[in-house]
Amino acid sequence: MLFNYLLRLGDDRLVLGHRLSEWCGHGPILEEDIAAANIALDLLGQASMFLKYAGEVEGKGRDADALAYWRDETQFRNVQLVELPNGDYGFTILRQFLVSAWAYHHLGALAASADETLAGMAAKALKETRYHLRHSAEWVVRLGDGTDESHGRMQRALDELWPWTGELSWQHEVDAALRSEGIVPDLAALRGPFEAMAKEQFARATLVLPDGPMRMTGGRLGRHTEHLGHMLAEMQIVARSHPGAQW
Repeated sequence: MLFNYLLRLGDDRLVLGHRLSEWCGHGPILEEDIAAANIALDLLGQASMFLKYAGEVEGKGRDADALAYWRDETQFRNVQLVELPNGDYGFTILRQFLVSAWAYHHLGALAASADETLAGMAAKALKETRYHLRHSAEWVVRLGDGTDESHGRMQRALDELWPWTGELSWQHEVDAALRSEGIVPDLAALRGPFEAMAKEQFARATLVLPDGPMRMTGGRLGRHTEHLGHMLAEMQIVARSHPGAQW
């Protein structure tokens, strides 16, 4: 059970980190190009940390690299939100805000885990997440409450992205088993604080939350959009072309 949960934590960050890395050399301004790359590196570092622990828990000799590069699409447990193509920079920065706002609350709760190793990892990742949240929140306001063009793009991004956040708080038997042992928090209880933070920021950005159904399942069960397979093919090609290579 813990192995599966750690895969979620690692895969969310691995996939989103790769998406952010795609902005390297393409950012709207130099400072944001560097900022996106730095956040991507933070996320990849967190992914490596959680996947390394996942391999130790599994006990089959797989390290973080093996879990990153030698699993197929259906074996990944990330939410579908993080695998969506980047779109424009407004879309990317709004997604980053949503993921960071959720991670801020999730990691804060995980830092009190009965599993001391997981608690320590969560506390470490939370320090970086605070910066990611602050940076993306500032840009949400700057673009949302900016020109007519930037506001329109941000509103369209919010209309598209918000329903995908339903999966962040979706739970099944893995969560129930680990909650009973005090290892992980109740994700449903985190939904309220997450939404309150998001709504406050969107009000500052003059953005309106869309109405409509939320997407509740998919990635956590290994069901993904068509985009993840293409992304993994690119991410994994070097490792799979030269198995066992060291550099």
